[in-house]
Amino acid sequence: MAKASTMAKTDPAQKPAANTPIQIMPFKDVVKLQEQGKLDEAALGYRRILLVKPDDAPSWLNLGTLLRAQGKYDAALACTHRAVQLQPQNPSAFTNYGNGLLAMDKNDEAIAAHERAVELAPDNFLIRSNFAIALRESGHSERAVEQFDIACKMKPEDSQIKWERAMTYLDMADFKRGWESFEVRWKLGTLKERNYPVPAWTGEDVQGKTIVVHEEQGFGDTILAARYIPLIKSRGARVILQCNKALHRLFANVGADRVMEFGDIGENIDFHVPMMSLPGIFKTDFTNIPAPAKLTAAPLLPGPAHLLKNGGNRLKVGIVWSGSITFARNNKRAVPVDRFIPFANIPGVQLYSLQKGPCEPQLAQAGGQGLVLEMGPLVDDFADTAAIINELDLVIMTDSSVAHLTASLGKPVWNLLGFRPYWLYTSRYKEKNACAWYPSMRYFRQDIPGDWDTLFKEVHAELTKLAQEKAAKA
Repeated sequence: MAKASTMAKTDPAQKPAANTPIQIMPFKDVVKLQEQGKLDEAALGYRRILLVKPDDAPSWLNLGTLLRAQGKYDAALACTHRAVQLQPQNPSAFTNYGNGLLAMDKNDEAIAAHERAVELAPDNFLIRSNFAIALRESGHSERAVEQFDIACKMKPEDSQIKWERAMTYLDMADFKRGWESFEVRWKLGTLKERNYPVPAWTGEDVQGKTIVVHEEQGFGDTILAARYIPLIKSRGARVILQCNKALHRLFANVGADRVMEFGDIGENIDFHVPMMSLPGIFKTDFTNIPAPAKLTAAPLLPGPAHLLKNGGNRLKVGIVWSGSITFARNNKRAVPVDRFIPFANIPGVQLYSLQKGPCEPQLAQAGGQGLVLEMGPLVDDFADTAAIINELDLVIMTDSSVAHLTASLGKPVWNLLGFRPYWLYTSRYKEKNACAWYPSMRYFRQDIPGDWDTLFKEVHAELTKLAQEKAAKA
């Protein structure tokens, strides 16, 4: 961030009186507030500087970056565009402007901005990295790898850029390089490493050995990777699966000898392996993807059973509109529940909410209670949810762990995907809308970045057709 001349220091939260001069903090002190995560205070500091110096490009640039971090994308873009106009030779202005355009799904414009930034500063690692990411997010995976390669040569020790390249390999279904590169995730510092007094398993003979298979990421990836447990067992190993308790009943018959929480194992072990290393160990590609894990549904509880009965002979459709809000790209895959509520107006359709967690209240806020029967508050774990899904005709959702759950159960699931979804769904396959990993899953994927309108119209038409077919058979 650029330096500015020293100015009189004041409390950034103090509002100036109408007839007194505006007091502003030194630019460097406002930058410190931003670096400390005090974004509201920093935003006020930049705005006060701009009241006195409306052409201060560094303040416009930093304010735009700050606003983008807060999810205020329109204002952020306007601020960074002002910086570009004031400093048309500043590569930092262009790369931040490109990031803002990308956040708003203006991908072509974003790539142009990043290309200009690279022209201005071809040896800048951050600018080169931003360009590579923009290419990847825009579906230009091959070009992205070229730029990632250049960035990796600039900083061979940087694990983050290697991780970004690894995800691009997987997007391309370049599984060999993808699985190998995927192991760099342990150097990012974002995953909790588990300490075991035994080596990590990399595929060596495990006949007669005991191996601990442990979850490492979200529920969805854990359900995805559980399919490999029978393969380990087939090599003669005893398998202990350590995972979140919410999965224990669901995994009762997944193939492990024991399913337990993290803690003292209480017996001797020979190896351990994180679950998402298993696809690489088994050299997975489109020719040998194992069948989904065998999951166990709990007995259907009285509450959900009553609500399911209320659906009568209508097409029973579960919905989920958001995955974990802590997921970095959730804003690219989740939508407001308002988009799903019109499905309740289709004759012969009854909607059921399977949403759990912080986004549950959105249904009431949107006025959808009653139209959509809520199952989330009536379940305790994934086995309870599985029992409900087994009674539904279909689940329609934006990507989250319930997609993995539903498809593993072999139930139909329509997965509504953004322009650049999780690598599992971008991998090339013989059919555009089919998933190699889950035979019962159907994709509805954006052709234009951010275009949920067209996608939901298509889903509405398909759901109407399905309801009519069910009614005709009744």
